[in-house]
Amino acid sequence: MKILVTGGAGFIGSHVVDAYVQHNHEVVVVDDLSNGKQENLNPRARFYALDIRDDKLDEVFAAEKPQVVNHHAARANLRESMLKPMLFADVNILGSLHLLELSRKHGVQRFINISTGGAVYGDPAYLPADERHPVNPLDPYGASKAAFEHYLPLYRTNYGLEFVVLRYANVYGPRQDPYGEAGVVAIFANKMLHAGQPVVNGSGEQERDFVYVSDVAQANLLALFKGDGGFYNIGTGVGTSINAIFSSLKDATGYSGSQVHGPPKPGEVFKIYLSADKASRELGWSASTSLGEGLLRTVEYFRLKD
Repeated sequence: MKILVTGGAGFIGSHVVDAYVQHNHEVVVVDDLSNGKQENLNPRARFYALDIRDDKLDEVFAAEKPQVVNHHAARANLRESMLKPMLFADVNILGSLHLLELSRKHGVQRFINISTGGAVYGDPAYLPADERHPVNPLDPYGASKAAFEHYLPLYRTNYGLEFVVLRYANVYGPRQDPYGEAGVVAIFANKMLHAGQPVVNGSGEQERDFVYVSDVAQANLLALFKGDGGFYNIGTGVGTSINAIFSSLKDATGYSGSQVHGPPKPGEVFKIYLSADKASRELGWSASTSLGEGLLRTVEYFRLKD
């Protein structure tokens, strides 16, 4: 099967590309390298350095004729979205719609859309949040991802384009950027390994659903053949506090520093974790990597990267 992966040089997208290649699929990567890295690219995938809004993408679709589009490319920094809502709408809504139009035009069979379970639900009315939970994002990033989701059933009804939506929890693991504002596992692990000072925002009792990146890649494999028309949370169903992450990483790295707290970040959901029961029933997916094992693998990656 030929699959076009947008954002395939990024943290999560590159793991998805690797999984597809390992299962003998033919993969084409489109990435503008604004966040992705050349070093993440799988050598067996063909690479096009393009923004998803670029008109030249039409030529890529015409030449490659993908059967599936796996759409990971996005502006994804929640805090940046508060400052640049127009940019996030331009990339995450209009850029994604450009891909959808090209998929329709060039006969793509299935569109796997990556969304966010951490941001589309807003402050949860109940936990763990399942797919029936109201979509009520609190930031422009979540709003842009939620808005684009509405186009997918429309294209399925009118043009027969199959789709699957995967709403990720907090994905962590090797290749995550340790220098951005998001990605607490990578940021803490990198600072601890280099005798830096990780700062816990607020009390540290905030809870997130941490899911290991290789498990997420497995969900993308299953979505090639299952789940048409479905929206699926991809998480563990368990909330873990930032304080617990700090403690586990301190043990894993041998960090001797103390835990320091800074001011809380405004506008962030305090606790969110996702039920993945629907993904288990309909895709046959569940997270198989324990948090302890995943954190050890992540620490080892950053240790060896030096």
